[in-house]
Amino acid sequence: MLEIRPEPPRQPEVIALLEASDAFSEALYPPESNHLLDVSSLEKPTVRFFVARRDGIAIACGSIVLAEDGTAEIKRMFVTEAARGTGCAQALMATLEEAARAEGVTALRLETGIHSHAAIRLYERHGFARIPPFADYWDDPLSVFMEKPLAPTRKDQA
Repeated sequence: MLEIRPEPPRQPEVIALLEASDAFSEALYPPESNHLLDVSSLEKPTVRFFVARRDGIAIACGSIVLAEDGTAEIKRMFVTEAARGTGCAQALMATLEEAARAEGVTALRLETGIHSHAAIRLYERHGFARIPPFADYWDDPLSVFMEKPLAPTRKDQA
């Protein structure tokens, strides 16, 4: 059974996921094109970090980083190789989007690499479209920037 919930990033099994994510990105892109958040950054109050577990084993993670302008950025989205193609990424994306809506986020943004074909397809299926670089990103030819406008969840509507 797949469970996705907020968890602290500073735990051995999650750190192993982040290290696997780092190795995956480092195999595809040079250091200047990897925009990864470290564990300390993932512990900041503006970050909502989630772990996906199947039968208690951490198989994926992802986060949203809230920005002052009402947007949020998806960071550290990673699914282990063994869990790819199982629907885990779809479920994690839905969870991140739901969390962003609950925070009143007006748009979700992300940066991924041009060689991350499966990730790009996942984001496109979830309604993300390509945009120019945002925030502190530069126009890196190895990067793809995407955004999805959101209508926040309104708890006062019945």
